[in-house]
Amino acid sequence: MKSQDQAQSMDFLHFAVVVLNWNGLDHLRRYLPSVASTDYPRWTLVVIDNASTDGSKEWLEGFGFEGMSVVHLASNQGYTGGYMDGLQGIEADVYVLLNSDVEVQANWLHPLNQVFQQDPTVGALQPKILSDRQRDSFEYAGAAGGMLDSLGYPFCLGRVFQDVEKDLGQYQGVHRIFWASGACLAVRSGVFWECGGLNRWYFAHMEEIDLSWRIQRGGYGLRSVSESVVYHLGGGSLAYGSPRKTYLNFRNSLFTLAQNLHPSECIPKIFSRLVLDGVAAVYFLGKREPRHLWAILRAHAAFYAALPRLYRLRQNSPWPRPRMSELDGVWPGTLWTYLGLSIGGKRRVLGKLRAFAQQQRIKER
Repeated sequence: MKSQDQAQSMDFLHFAVVVLNWNGLDHLRRYLPSVASTDYPRWTLVVIDNASTDGSKEWLEGFGFEGMSVVHLASNQGYTGGYMDGLQGIEADVYVLLNSDVEVQANWLHPLNQVFQQDPTVGALQPKILSDRQRDSFEYAGAAGGMLDSLGYPFCLGRVFQDVEKDLGQYQGVHRIFWASGACLAVRSGVFWECGGLNRWYFAHMEEIDLSWRIQRGGYGLRSVSESVVYHLGGGSLAYGSPRKTYLNFRNSLFTLAQNLHPSECIPKIFSRLVLDGVAAVYFLGKREPRHLWAILRAHAAFYAALPRLYRLRQNSPWPRPRMSELDGVWPGTLWTYLGLSIGGKRRVLGKLRAFAQQQRIKER
């Protein structure tokens, strides 16, 4: 007969909640206490400090949360390198990669544990991510779960480009998704390392989509879990309108497509994206935002320069490359005309996306 401790150990996976910090003292003061108040029997708190110079390290030393460990990195390795270096040696069943500007609810890990326990083929999860600024609305970076359209444009249940929906319960339940948000990404530790972890090359942005794609290529699923709720401030490291963010998003999106697309889809879809990126550049020119135009041009130049390396990565990748239509969370339509639609046209597209979301919903047993 199992002891009570043995039964508890089987019922609750061990979660390591890992917060990456870079000069985010204000965020740590505001948000880390909510993380420390997590009510779950098997979890640890780890803060990875990306060589901060704003007093973060000294504040963490005095935070006083029992069992918290701090990993100090010698230099700023970005989101990808920071986690890849900092996660070395952290033992847990599940890593939760959590932005420093996220407030959590006390019981937020319980629904995630339940979904992981119910389906061993699920590799990664994300909670419902609401805005800390407007708590009745989804947050841009993840919302109720990440999806792709047929050309590889990312969107979320609850967010398409800059249009963010209010949370009216329209995405309740557990949904199959294509990608889980890096703002709060819960991934089985074994799956994380088996599927290659985060690509250090990216530095930041789109890295969770690349990892999520590899997780699916490895035969695992991703889900969003609405019963787990967090609140994200967003734009903590790079503001949403930053040209640097534009550069990383456009460059890393092309990197992701080049590494993960099925051979028959690679050239036509990437060519389409290059053309449409050109349309976006003209759009920024028309809005008199030359820094964003320049960011797109630089992103394309970086992509062309990286083609030999991308080719080698494709050749050495051990995972199969299914067609996009064979993967979860891929909408068969395309969103590239969305920004130019009338209000009525956007509403019709959103209606189609909500119907698609219902198709991705896991029926309760």
